[in-house]
Amino acid sequence: MNTTVRMPAVAGQFYPGQRQVLEHDLDGYTHFQGDKIAARGCIVPHAGYMYSGHVAGAVYSRLELPRRFVILCPNHTGMGDPLAVMSSGEWMTPLGKAPVDGALANSLKSHYPKLQEDAGAHLREHALEVQLPFLQRLRPDFSFVPITVGTERYDALEALGQAIAAALRDFTDDVLVIASSDMNHYESDAITRQKDANALERILALDPAGLFNVITRQHVSMCGFGPAIAMLTAAKLRGATHAELIRYATSGDISGDRKKVVGYAGVAVI
Repeated sequence: MNTTVRMPAVAGQFYPGQRQVLEHDLDGYTHFQGDKIAARGCIVPHAGYMYSGHVAGAVYSRLELPRRFVILCPNHTGMGDPLAVMSSGEWMTPLGKAPVDGALANSLKSHYPKLQEDAGAHLREHALEVQLPFLQRLRPDFSFVPITVGTERYDALEALGQAIAAALRDFTDDVLVIASSDMNHYESDAITRQKDANALERILALDPAGLFNVITRQHVSMCGFGPAIAMLTAAKLRGATHAELIRYATSGDISGDRKKVVGYAGVAVI
């Protein structure tokens, strides 16, 4: 039987396309050696590694990484269904193939029929792809469920989170729910930091409805707020009690340009 292989879309652009260079860079981003955190969920950025790799790496190297992941990301391309999943196949990166977790994906679809099988929504999307090399380097034997979230409706996002929590009850082993998101986009460093602080206040309070209100009322251009809301909803239902901001930065910290920046936050939900 032929297996669908999703080829990398942004290797050599968002992250190195050569295996040895990529491994070297990943090791530089994931050098934390202290006590690990057992988390229910997390938020990690998805910009080019040059800008946000140190934030994503700080999260992944702090967490006890299980063998299974649900990875939620925004749909930047507009391709495909608003809630698109792949339940079979493999994703290729310069570090090799990462298998889709068919059993977990099928359970999610049964608990939330609005999740549509749609590989096309994932074809050019970078926000999920850039997470895989971190996981391949730190937990090579993992499997995952990829979900793009293209809806901004709170009821749909909450229902997705509820379905994730229900589906994960079908499995005895640990599953980490990853929300791929950058924070505020293309405003000054000072404005971005303030907007991001307001959004992070609600995230750290495990308040998905409050996050939605901050995003919409204060015009915070957090591209993955949908994945974050679904992840927070699921984590609370799974018993999460608090969250920790592991690292925050803006693109200005790297580029030196403080006039138009993007914010990056790494959060563990515990």
